[in-house]
Amino acid sequence: MSKQPWDGIVPRETQELYDHAGFGHHTPIGRTVALAVIDVQYATTGEAPTPLPQALDYHPMNCGSSAWDAIGNIRKLVEIFRSMGRPIVYPYVAPRKIRDANRRMPMARVFNPRHWEIVESVAPVEGELTIPKTGPSAFTGTPLVGNLIKLGVDTLILTGNTTSGCIRASAIDAYAFGFKVVVVADAVYDRSPISHAVNLFDIHSKYAEVMAVDTAIEQLRKMHSI
Repeated sequence: MSKQPWDGIVPRETQELYDHAGFGHHTPIGRTVALAVIDVQYATTGEAPTPLPQALDYHPMNCGSSAWDAIGNIRKLVEIFRSMGRPIVYPYVAPRKIRDANRRMPMARVFNPRHWEIVESVAPVEGELTIPKTGPSAFTGTPLVGNLIKLGVDTLILTGNTTSGCIRASAIDAYAFGFKVVVVADAVYDRSPISHAVNLFDIHSKYAEVMAVDTAIEQLRKMHSI
């Protein structure tokens, strides 16, 4: 069995029980694929790779160096999709200046527009769709599903932030809307390595194919003759 990002965190016995029950049924990438780059904004990355304790001083939603580990792989996928002429969509957290009394997640003490910009190395170019959102899922309260249907998309590849939050929520909704879903394990990131690994295991078991960026690129090249 090939090494998985949750090996060493999710017990082998648990993995074997899930396999025995039939979770994680393989679903290959379809013919009409789109890439989603979710919430890759400076609030979650900072300006450069930084250990998490220091990164939190930039913004409390920062994920530290793990974000930059993923960004290089996101960039690879962005380049492949542009070479294929396939759609890339950019759901992103809409800027908030007002604190919500019911909000459970932290916000920066001072509003800085820079925090809400998409990281330059993976930022959209003219013609690519940007979709502001106010909740975890890229689908809730947004026109994303309508746009994907209009484009004839059957498979959505998810990258970005965070594995345990917006990636998981978007994977569940994409699955619920009937799309094939792929989460690229080393092109998503989280501030907690444990949350990252456990959520990838659970997403793979129930909602999406989880694979490494090299595997995703290999499948895309084979299926789309790149």
